[in-house]
Amino acid sequence: MSILNVTMQLLFYGWVLGEVVIAIATRTRRSKGGMHDRGTQLLLWVAIMVSFSVAGRVAKPAFEMPGSHFALRSAALAMMVTGLVVRIVAIWTLGRAFSANVAIRSEQRLMRSGLYSLVRHPSYLGIEIIFLAAALWSHNWASAALILVFPTAAVLYRIHVEEIALKKAFGVEYEEYARVTKRLIPGVY
Repeated sequence: MSILNVTMQLLFYGWVLGEVVIAIATRTRRSKGGMHDRGTQLLLWVAIMVSFSVAGRVAKPAFEMPGSHFALRSAALAMMVTGLVVRIVAIWTLGRAFSANVAIRSEQRLMRSGLYSLVRHPSYLGIEIIFLAAALWSHNWASAALILVFPTAAVLYRIHVEEIALKKAFGVEYEEYARVTKRLIPGVY
């Protein structure tokens, strides 16, 4: 097994383990804040687990991506590192205000600095970069489609739910922030 494969596997399984730890350690209980999750945490986990599991089964030679296997996997590894860094920095920036489920804590303030000055949901941007890394790593169009489509749909629904909660909690302040900052992709969306 190459160093590239070992590194990607360590990063991937480290990400999965990190998400489990985040889900346990940062979950807001009903007594600590307003719950607005609407099942999006579970939906996102199911979408990721099912899509990633099925992706390996649909990988057929007919769907192979063009280009060098090494080049695609090197790009995927770089994207994985980038996605992890973006996600970690976003969570770190929010500190105690970060919650694995969609919840607004009573002491929470609207974050507008750091990555949050570029996009409103940088932790989801990090996840999307991780999905893209996994899709490229597969070197297979069918697998890539599964890895990207369903988890991204779950992330977009979660963003929708989260934005409703943020508008309710921060009102005009959040609406102003939303007018000047894109949701997920700087300058685009």
